[in-house]
Amino acid sequence: MLRFLTAGESHGPALTAIVEGMVAGLPVTPDYINSMLAKRQGGYGRGGRMKIEKDEVQFLSGVRGGLTTGSPITMQILNKDWTNWQEIMSAGPAARLDQRVVTRPRPGHADLAGAIKYNHQDIRNVLERSSARETAARVAVGTLARRLLEELGIKLVGFVRRIGPVAAAVDDSQPPEVLAHLAGQSQVLCPDNQAEAAMVKAIDQARESGDSLGGVFEIRAYGLPIGLGSHVQWDRKLDSRLAGAMMSVQAIKGVEIGLGFAAAAIPGSQVHDEILYDPDKGYYRPTNRAGGIEGGISNGEPVVVRAAMKPIPTLYQPLRSVDIKTKEPFLASVERSDVCAVPAACVVGEAVVAWELAVALLEKFGGDSLKELKERVNQWQQWARQV
Repeated sequence: MLRFLTAGESHGPALTAIVEGMVAGLPVTPDYINSMLAKRQGGYGRGGRMKIEKDEVQFLSGVRGGLTTGSPITMQILNKDWTNWQEIMSAGPAARLDQRVVTRPRPGHADLAGAIKYNHQDIRNVLERSSARETAARVAVGTLARRLLEELGIKLVGFVRRIGPVAAAVDDSQPPEVLAHLAGQSQVLCPDNQAEAAMVKAIDQARESGDSLGGVFEIRAYGLPIGLGSHVQWDRKLDSRLAGAMMSVQAIKGVEIGLGFAAAAIPGSQVHDEILYDPDKGYYRPTNRAGGIEGGISNGEPVVVRAAMKPIPTLYQPLRSVDIKTKEPFLASVERSDVCAVPAACVVGEAVVAWELAVALLEKFGGDSLKELKERVNQWQQWARQV
């Protein structure tokens, strides 16, 4: 079973992740993961924290000579800002718990609910872990899974479809290489040049007014075999697991697969995909409205997942709140924040999708080494084309 845990606080010494169940013999380097960590830190609209950190992963176990060994993989990302916080965030009894105390919960954050749940009088104990800084560890984990998918011929492409009021016009027929190239050239990961310029302008306007913007991003996975996930139990459905993974990312408030919510407004004849057969490539569909998943099972078409991110809740024109100690009304405290983090969320989305697909692949095909897994997947692909 492929699984992981992350640990660490936003201003703690480091973020750490442990991955268990990864096959042996998978080629992976820190530089490969660092490239995605750098991509997560980029994107127009990011805040001051990104100027402080330069995320780099260290393998502490499970990788030797550039290959996974089959043992648990420990990855660590140091927080450079730790030097400014070690007296306050220290684990020892000498920690300055009287410094930088937060008692004013910010609307839209986990602050108030978390403080009540865990009986904290200092909201910092909540916001340090609920911070989106945690997603750096998940990008490292998901990029490791992405490396596995690449070895099996599976390609992931993520791009931004909307920021605030600006929607992109995306040619869905473009091959993955073209979409990836166009998105990679954009400072907001948008493959539509005209929309990109309007998105940048909208972000600038939000910054000037002390506001923030959300948006929509899309992740596509090409080359998946038929048969990942299952219809037999609710928690084995691939679309359910992908949606849950997306919703676990900070600030994501909606997820759709394929046509998604648009399917509710049109007749069934315009929603469902016809099934055709070709002796060379097997079963296929001329359309992909289902987004590559039917009945909770991958059907061989590209998997298409879309997520809606709310605007960053930390505003430079703060909303009203109430002090948890005095119960007096105040304007919510302002932590260092972004104006728009939709491009960064897209990178995180790619990582969590990669992880769930890797889990589903290993559940179906098993294997303790990359060689064994490849053989099983290839054998299945040949059989599925002919059955």
